[in-house]
This record gives sequence, structure tokens and C-alpha cells, in this order.
Amino acid sequence: MNKYELCLVVSAKIEEDARIETVERVKALIESLNGVITNIDEAGKKRLAYEIQKMREGYYYFIQFDASSDCPAEIERRVRIMEPVIRYLCVKQDA
Repeated sequence: MNKYELCLVVSAKIEEDARIETVERVKALIESLNGVITNIDEAGKKRLAYEIQKMREGYYYFIQFDASSDCPAEIERRVRIMEPVIRYLCVKQDA
């Protein structure tokens, strides 16, 4: 099992319930791929470095998890099509 961190930027234009539901869907996705979530850090609403889809702000979430090496590609494939997620990045952490 490798250690990974997934950064999500969720649209600030959606309701709080929809935002929480999006994060719960990502958590369920990680767990369905036999990943173990170790930490979730909600950084809150932040200004984006540049405008994305006519938005200047987004909610940042950092999800740390342990998973096999094929898990991040599948997570990125599924997160890419989630409507409220405007940016994402999954990186492997150093041991």
C-alpha cells in the first residue's frame, strides 16, 4: 500500500449540502477501491489563482489515503466527470 494525497477544488457556487455530498462520494469511491482514508483536511473557501469556468473561488479539500498503485488512476478517471469538482490532483507522498 502506498500513501497518496488527493486535492479537490469544489465549486463555490453550489449549496453546502451538495458540496458535502460530493466529498462523501469521493470518500466512498476511495473506500470502494480498497483504499483506507487516513486524514481529511478541509481548507475552506479560497481564492483561485486564476479564473476557472467563470469562478474566482473554490472550496479546497485534502484527502490522505493508503491504496494500491492502480487506485489513483481510477480515482482521477471518476473524479474528472464529477460536475461540482473544478480541479483535482492526486500525488504519491514520500514514505
